[in-house]
Parts: sequence; C-alpha cells; structure tokens
Amino acid sequence: MSPNCDIAVFGGDKRQVYIAQALAEKGYPVCTFQLLEAVQGGHCTELHKLGDMFHQCNVLIGPIPLTKNVMPAEQLTAIFSRLLQEEHVLIGGVMPPALAQFCKREKIACYDLMQNEKIAILNAVATAEGAIMEAIQNSVINLHGSNCLVLGYGRCARVLAEKLKGLSARVTVSARGDEALAYAQAAGMQPVHLSGIKEILPHSDFVFNTIPALILDKCCLERLNPLTVIIDIASAPGGVDYDYAGQKKLNAKLCLGLPGKIAPKISADILTDQIITLLKARSD
Repeated sequence: MSPNCDIAVFGGDKRQVYIAQALAEKGYPVCTFQLLEAVQGGHCTELHKLGDMFHQCNVLIGPIPLTKNVMPAEQLTAIFSRLLQEEHVLIGGVMPPALAQFCKREKIACYDLMQNEKIAILNAVATAEGAIMEAIQNSVINLHGSNCLVLGYGRCARVLAEKLKGLSARVTVSARGDEALAYAQAAGMQPVHLSGIKEILPHSDFVFNTIPALILDKCCLERLNPLTVIIDIASAPGGVDYDYAGQKKLNAKLCLGLPGKIAPKISADILTDQIITLLKARSD
C-alpha cells in the first residue's frame, strides 16, 4: 500500500485528534469525520458524511473501542458491512466480533490495535494512573496506608497493584486462578481467592475492579463500609450492581476510556507508531 493513500480518522476521544494531527504532520493525506474537535497543526480535510469516508479513503482509523462516539456496535456493524470494500483497511480497537468476522470472511484487512501486546501493556499504564486519580478525587482519605483491594490480575490490574504499592497502600489482590494469585504474592501483594472477598470487603478503603463480569453484586455491596470508594475500570457495563450501589448511596464509579481522558497525547503517540508500522508493512 502506498503511504500516499487517503486516511480517514473518525470518532473516539482526544486520542483520535492527536492521531490525525501526527499523521498529517508526517505527510499523510488525512481526512477526519466526527472528531471531538478540529485538528491543529497539519492539514486535514473534514468530512461531513459517513459515506464520503468510505468513498474517498482507503485506510479507516477508528477509536478504542471502535464504537466510541460513533454509534452502537450493532448499528456500526450493519453499516460498515455494507460500505466496506476489499481495498479498505480498517484499524481500531476492541472491534465488534461480528464486524471482525465479516472482514475476515470478505478478505478486508482489519487490525485490532488492542490485540497488540505492546499497546495493551502501555495502555494499562495510563489506565492505572487514571484509576488512581479517580480514587484520590473521590475519597476523603489518603491512598498511603489505606487498604486497597484489586479484583483481577490481568495487564491493567498488575500495573495498578504495583503503582498502589508504590504509594504505600496495603494491597490485596483477588483472582480466580492460582497462577495469578501466586504472581501477586510474589510481587508482595496479599493474595485472596475471589471466592473469599466477602471477608475482605468490610476492611477495604478502596476497591478497584478490573474483571468484566458482575463481581460486586448486592451481597458483596452489603458488606462494604459506606465510605469505601469503588473504582470500576472493567469494560461496560462493568462489574458492579450500580442500581443497588445507587440505592445504598455507595461511592461507585465506572471509569471507561481513561487513557483518552488523562493521557491522550502519549496514548495517541503509541497508537500512531503502530499504525505507521502497519501502513509501511502493507506498502512493502
């Protein structure tokens, strides 16, 4: 693929603005559609119709997740499946499974940036910092010396637990797998199997959920101190019974898209580097 192909950057958060700006500054012809704001420092052509993006551009760069500030997943899949052609390249993050399957079936190049291990790990850094920021802003106590419970021990949870420990919090990690708990213990955290969190919850000042399933149900929420801060960074709809948390007036917050909110520039730089690598690989 020629590096002079037309690129469309659409939807999303401030990361998309910085991606469009960076690509334009590197000499790529860039069109934009439905960005949060105009791109500064670099010529970009703003499109006003979704169809024009598919007709004028070969490379379509969407947000993380792909549906963010665009349209619901089902609607996006239906429209994109109708407009995408074999010459298109679709790049984004957390692709709707039905759309990814369509692209594979129709031999349309489709890249999910969040499947890249480097991006996922560096994305976890911004997510962890954002979760800590939200915890501080929503609490009346310090993280230092507090009891922090981290639910899950995947990429984001590992980075988050390390950063909490670095702030002198007492960190407990709860997960289902013995291997994950062993890694947490080796890193200096207190390991607790997920089945045993009800004993930990009454003593937790902060609860950070990273598991994309209903973990903090009514029974668990009943055991929390009213001053406990819950920061949920799992994919929507999160892992908390928010209806019941609201009834109990608990301090529970679902925090989505943290990299785009607290570190959009550096997050965009990471994504842009990988996008350029993909484009160059296709042109070779």
